Amino acid sequence: MAATPHKARITVSFVQFQERRGTSTTEVMEDIRKLVAGVPGVQITVDKDPAGPPQAKPINIEVGGDDYEALLAEAQRVKEFIEDRNIGGVEELKLDVELGKPEMPINIDRAKARRYNLSTAQIGQQLRNSLFGMEVNSFKSGEDDYPIMVRLQDKYRYDEDAMMNQLITFRDQTNGRIQQVPISAVATAENSTTFSAVKRKDQTRLITISSNVLETYNPNEVVAEIQGALEAYELPEDMTLKFTGQQEDQEKEMAFLSTALMIAVFLIFLILVAQFNSALTPFIIVGSVVLSLIGVFLGLVIFQMDFVIIMTMIGIISLAGIVVNNAIVLIDYTKLIMDRKRAELGLAENAKLPIPELIECMVDGGKKRLRPVVLTAITTVLGLIPLAIGLNIDFISLLTEYDPNIYVGGDNVMFWGPMSWTVIFGLTFATFLTLVIVPVMYYLKTRFAYKLAGDRELHI
Repeated sequence: MAATPHKARITVSFVQFQERRGTSTTEVMEDIRKLVAGVPGVQITVDKDPAGPPQAKPINIEVGGDDYEALLAEAQRVKEFIEDRNIGGVEELKLDVELGKPEMPINIDRAKARRYNLSTAQIGQQLRNSLFGMEVNSFKSGEDDYPIMVRLQDKYRYDEDAMMNQLITFRDQTNGRIQQVPISAVATAENSTTFSAVKRKDQTRLITISSNVLETYNPNEVVAEIQGALEAYELPEDMTLKFTGQQEDQEKEMAFLSTALMIAVFLIFLILVAQFNSALTPFIIVGSVVLSLIGVFLGLVIFQMDFVIIMTMIGIISLAGIVVNNAIVLIDYTKLIMDRKRAELGLAENAKLPIPELIECMVDGGKKRLRPVVLTAITTVLGLIPLAIGLNIDFISLLTEYDPNIYVGGDNVMFWGPMSWTVIFGLTFATFLTLVIVPVMYYLKTRFAYKLAGDRELHI
């Protein structure tokens, strides 16, 4: 967004989703890429506007080393090696260092400059003022001050002879006289080329090879294919190669959200231990949360959906609370039925139940809690479906023009869709777990406790 005379940006703004007549922005981007492909003398990148914080490219390879010229050559070889593999999904690999950039070094003859009592600072300042200008005064208009800059005109500023033949006017400190010396008398200009910049990271010189990934490809799969191809590449011992960019950011986000999930499950476990006064029962409830992840991954695989790190993980963390709630309700009610059964049989409060009666209590608890568990799952799933598919209703138009303008899709489904589908898949599978697997696990745990207790009183 800053002033860049060597770059240009062309922005294409799409109309709202419901007015595109089914045209996909991905198809438009692909058409633009085909139109601008092969234009000589320029590098063209077609990409969507990154709404939100700045992100690195999906493909971002950092090649590090000490010798910068050798590093440039090696980075170019790595780039050509990947291009020769014809890996699908790679838009265009580019180096972040521009090669062959023209420059004009000014070589000062220090011996001559000393004879004229000139310093290198005076020569450099004269050249700088000629190109960029020197502030001589300011112009005030109201409350604003505008600097007045003096520099050479364009026809002299870009003329090498005019630049080198300009006079440096100064007072000679040895005799007090005003002297004028042309720059060409003490310096010479050369024409050469160089690279645009030397970039470092943690004191190591780096060159980055980056590219976008085409919309129809999964960035993680493309990067994994590039990593597999580079395993056969022989890198010099004094150089390093590392994949960064979005992959590195995703690893950090995954580590953070995984830690958050573990802390949430651990806190749930502590609360359950305090409430049930048992260590085995909370394991069953927390185990149902872990098993519900099977439903999440099955849904993503069956419907060919991407695992979006942030929103999918947030959906998994949200899913934990719902699954735990259903399991707690079922087990607590089953314990209540078991206590009533002991009272009917005239047994002590924590006495063992006969196995047939124990099985009857488990089945009865599942029957009685079937409706609440299923209703909780159905209401949650149905409530999330509009958010998952992006159901949009214009309530203002509905009230003013009696036209709700209903449409499905839109930009918001890209953000909220992964979280909603995660909860839907996980909760659908967890409902089966709650009604079948949890009672079976609780029955096995109770039988195991009977064996451990022997003739002693139970505390389960």
